Amino acid sequence: MKPHIPCMALAVSLVAALLAGCGERSQVVKYEQGKYAGKADARPWEGGVFKGDKGAWEQAERNRVRSQNEYKRTE
Repeated sequence: MKPHIPCMALAVSLVAALLAGCGERSQVVKYEQGKYAGKADARPWEGGVFKGDKGAWEQAERNRVRSQNEYKRTE
């Protein structure tokens, strides 16, 4: 009788694990009309490096694009 106890324990734990995967929860978001529940968006130049200087951000973008152009990099 004792050799069947480990097999029975394994079978019970396997059935419990399979049944645990069957419990699906609802994934619908509660939406209130006119309320945005997400994070507020900020402009890219308002962050840490540029501190609100849009011109510096645009210049950094131009330099980044130029450095990705193989023809400009070889000159």
